[in-house]
Amino acid sequence: MTTPEPGAAPPDAATLPVAERRLHPMSWLFVLVQQLKQFIVPLVVLLAFGRGDRNELWPLIGVGVLVVLSLWQYFTYRYGVAGDRLVIRSGLFERSLRVIPFARIHNVALQQSVLHRLFGVAEVRLESAGGQKPEAQMRVLKLDDALALEALVRHRGAAPGAAAVEPETTTLLSLPSGEVLRLGLVSNRGMIVVGATAAAVAQISPRALPNAFETVGKWLFGYAGEHQFGPMEYGASALTLLVFAIGLLRAFSILLALLQYHGFRLSEIGRRLTVERGLLQRWRTSASRRRIQAWTLREGMLHRLLKRRSLEVDTAVAEENQQQRALREIAPIATPAACDALIEHLLPQAQWSTLEWRPVPASNWWRLVLPSLPFVLIATAVATWRLDAWGLLVLAWLPWAAFAAHRRAQRMAYATSAELIAVREGWWSRHWRFAELDKLQALQITRSPLDRRCGTATLWLDTAGAGAMTPPLRMRFLPDDQAQALYGALSRTLAQRPLRW
Repeated sequence: MTTPEPGAAPPDAATLPVAERRLHPMSWLFVLVQQLKQFIVPLVVLLAFGRGDRNELWPLIGVGVLVVLSLWQYFTYRYGVAGDRLVIRSGLFERSLRVIPFARIHNVALQQSVLHRLFGVAEVRLESAGGQKPEAQMRVLKLDDALALEALVRHRGAAPGAAAVEPETTTLLSLPSGEVLRLGLVSNRGMIVVGATAAAVAQISPRALPNAFETVGKWLFGYAGEHQFGPMEYGASALTLLVFAIGLLRAFSILLALLQYHGFRLSEIGRRLTVERGLLQRWRTSASRRRIQAWTLREGMLHRLLKRRSLEVDTAVAEENQQQRALREIAPIATPAACDALIEHLLPQAQWSTLEWRPVPASNWWRLVLPSLPFVLIATAVATWRLDAWGLLVLAWLPWAAFAAHRRAQRMAYATSAELIAVREGWWSRHWRFAELDKLQALQITRSPLDRRCGTATLWLDTAGAGAMTPPLRMRFLPDDQAQALYGALSRTLAQRPLRW
């Protein structure tokens, strides 16, 4: 059972006046479909190759057990609202009671697959800060009931018509089809899906991919040998295959963007942000603005060619599938002016457009090259061993790496204000990372042996909700006295201000 608020008496859930409700009558079907995913392959094998052996009936027995369990969950699951909290009861022999204060719910996620939309229902997840699993997961509710529950969370249990007036919904950003196509062009989702598919195939059959590459390679080289290709023809063929592969991946990324971000709309209801998106499968997720812990503004090379950027936020919800279930991308793609306008609207006291950026000494550019030197030297040694003097061409990477490191060092900077701290890094692919001072949870100064040699330090700033793919909020290569002064100033500020979770 959820821990009650400090200073409040623990509620007696057994005596709470709760008008209990059941899930949708077809919820057992959706639970069954979700559970059946692990039986799809055995069932297909059974139907295609089964010969009537009774030992082959185990998948059907498993399906029967899942049907019973799904029906059992429907008949034993109850939920209701008691004041400012949600009460959930489940189980018959082993009973479970959960009392969840609405104030503890950070994110409300509604998900609709094609099957959900046909039945007019939605799957609801109520998530709190730092939880690896949702506080409550309801499969499934009527769409009207799901939206009503979201409104109750927004008003912390008060009836919208009685305790509070329903605030007006304001659309902050919407993506037409043209913007979604641009998002597919600048994203690498196609490559991510291809990599995940390759990994899954390798797990099922380790020799499948090598055999496929070997077969295709023999066919290509056989075709080239029959037509007596020379060096120019080989080069042109390789370039054509590369362009074709890149084009195919981009087309795949565009298709995924259309499926995931069609109809994207960012709206504001009072102090709460809501994102809706998806073509076949619809997602609707909402979170309070004060739950946002940090911000990331991104700009890659293709972004700059299209004059676009993307804006992401970190919320205090640690989810296994955070990309879909938690509020993260509030502007998957937008013009720089639109991104700046969103930041100014959502952080009016931060003065984002007037921040004074302080550059980091660019003389440390060579330290950005050091991590790649061992790999370049190893690759050069291997290439020289295999290709003789031609292997030295690998060293041609070093001038480019030095040039890119110098440009990166020139763009590294940080900025502070009374409400905000921000850093910027990158050159080819750029990002700005910033957070409100009230959201900082920890400060740390680190000095490596090379830092001590160069008289520099790195200041790390910690917030909640940062994911593995999120750039760290840090200031690298600061002169030691400057890092210590900034650390002291931030420490004094944080000691005087409460943490806003």
